[in-house]
Amino acid sequence: MPLYPLFADLAGREVLVVGGGEVAVRKIEALLQAGARVRVHARALHPTLQSWLVEGRLDRLEGEFDPAWIDAAWLLVVATDDGAFNAALAAQATARRTLANVVDDARLSSFQVPAVIDRAPLQLAISSGGAAPMLARRLRERLEIELDPSLGALAGLFARHRDNIRERLPDLDRRRRWFDAVIDGAVPALLRTGRVEDAERAFAAMLDPARIAPAGGRISLVGTGPGDPARLTLGALRAMNLADVLLVDAGVAAAVLALARKDAPREPAPTDPEACRARLAEHARAGHHVVWLRPGDGFREPPFARLAQTLQRLEWPCEIHAGVAPDHGDAPGAT
Repeated sequence: MPLYPLFADLAGREVLVVGGGEVAVRKIEALLQAGARVRVHARALHPTLQSWLVEGRLDRLEGEFDPAWIDAAWLLVVATDDGAFNAALAAQATARRTLANVVDDARLSSFQVPAVIDRAPLQLAISSGGAAPMLARRLRERLEIELDPSLGALAGLFARHRDNIRERLPDLDRRRRWFDAVIDGAVPALLRTGRVEDAERAFAAMLDPARIAPAGGRISLVGTGPGDPARLTLGALRAMNLADVLLVDAGVAAAVLALARKDAPREPAPTDPEACRARLAEHARAGHHVVWLRPGDGFREPPFARLAQTLQRLEWPCEIHAGVAPDHGDAPGAT
């Protein structure tokens, strides 16, 4: 069953944890980092939890478990090795409409705790829905290597200047293109080399009204190849993620379209090439980045190759991203 991804604000909110062993330590540490008010019920506490109790970082609930404790909790985390007890707690949480995570039991859980890459304030979470947690952890390990620690500082810059950015760039299209210019510019490179003050100055310069370019139209023609998302070029993926509007031919695979920017309107592409040209020009004239998706290598084959050349002679930038040809094994009837 697909899960709905959610980042929860637990600052000052109560979370009930049942269990006091090493697994509970890991869960509680993450909850405390998120600012949650943690209450623990366990027959015995791990020494680390005992020290946190003495320090006043968490509270302990004594005696037999009282299901009414769940009523005060925003979340329930169950970390015991008693399967029957865990199932009873999950049922109590469901009856009270409280989300519960039963460690290592996706069947009993109503929420999963993902593997997390922390570049505060930027966070990335990976979940297999409880099906393959080791795979999620392996992906996290790879991303930890690939994602530079300076991404957190970049996200912090955007957060500190959020109001100023919105004030100077009230138009959403211009604001999005400004973000693209910053992300692809010198600021991240300066942060990666530890030149924080220089990065701050470069960021401030980008917010100078004289440096903020007006929005301009743009056209991208994307061939989607045989319909396998893995065969899309990096340029095609980038265009799809930066699109303001998507013109979609009927043969474009749903798996490919799923990779496009989620909030970009999708319009069916007219079957007449000339009508498509007019629609593209209309969107570009309005200052939009419009992306036309066609199956195969759709813009290097007649009659669309000639249309693509015509579009490149218009006043707006027009890029063509070729579709990657299928292997012989992808052909119908191939073995």
